[in-house]
Amino acid sequence: FRQRITTMNFHRAATLCRGQSSKLLAASRPSLANNAATSSSSRLFSAAPAAATTLPPSIPRVGAATAFPNEYPGQNYIFNWCLNADGVTPLQKCAFRITKPLDLKVAGLALPKSSPLNVNAKSDRSKVPEAGMTEALSFDTFDEVTQRTKDALSLSKGLYCPEGHAPNTKFGVRVITNSGKEDTLVSDLMAYLERMPKRDPTSQSVTCYVLGGPSCEEFAGYAIEEVEEQTEDGSREAISVATVVITGKKPSLKRVVAGGGFCG
Repeated sequence: FRQRITTMNFHRAATLCRGQSSKLLAASRPSLANNAATSSSSRLFSAAPAAATTLPPSIPRVGAATAFPNEYPGQNYIFNWCLNADGVTPLQKCAFRITKPLDLKVAGLALPKSSPLNVNAKSDRSKVPEAGMTEALSFDTFDEVTQRTKDALSLSKGLYCPEGHAPNTKFGVRVITNSGKEDTLVSDLMAYLERMPKRDPTSQSVTCYVLGGPSCEEFAGYAIEEVEEQTEDGSREAISVATVVITGKKPSLKRVVAGGGFCG
């Protein structure tokens, strides 16, 4: 009888033990689930940097905006504003300021065959009259042709602007022309003019507007006028400036030099 009771107690104890084990296992399952979720989160977190390597579309857009101002050879804002003050607006965004041989290479033009270049344009002086001084060229006619020339230069595919001092003087000269790779006018002018000290572009004492092309009329003339200019101390003084206009199918170097009045 005692043995039967002992056996029953043993089975009861075993049943209780199994019940406690089941409760303990059930209680431990949420922890296992939490561990699994934590492990999964860890894996996802570790994989996050790989997914972040693909940049959103906004990054390139913002990066492109930081390239302001958008300048390149032939597109210089300061020089464009200076040309605008001279009455020519480079609408095609292609205007080269040429003050040295390297500028010719940047503009895709050939270097001059000789430098400095001597030009004798005395024979062409009589072919470039001064406006208002003779009946052959009135101020109204000169102003009309000048405006048409400025408008045509503004629409040109490319503008080439040699700058320098007139030989043996300190007068600044700027030539604005559309004659580029078709001839050597720009290269020869760069070789003819004396190199000026390097500085930001500004208005010059002599401005030559030279327009070439098959449909261009033959015209040559210049005008001298006085304008007020502000000095460094803030005062204003009157200075003389010259405007030269040369147009034709193929303007010559001698005609431009004679028109500028800076020939020797």
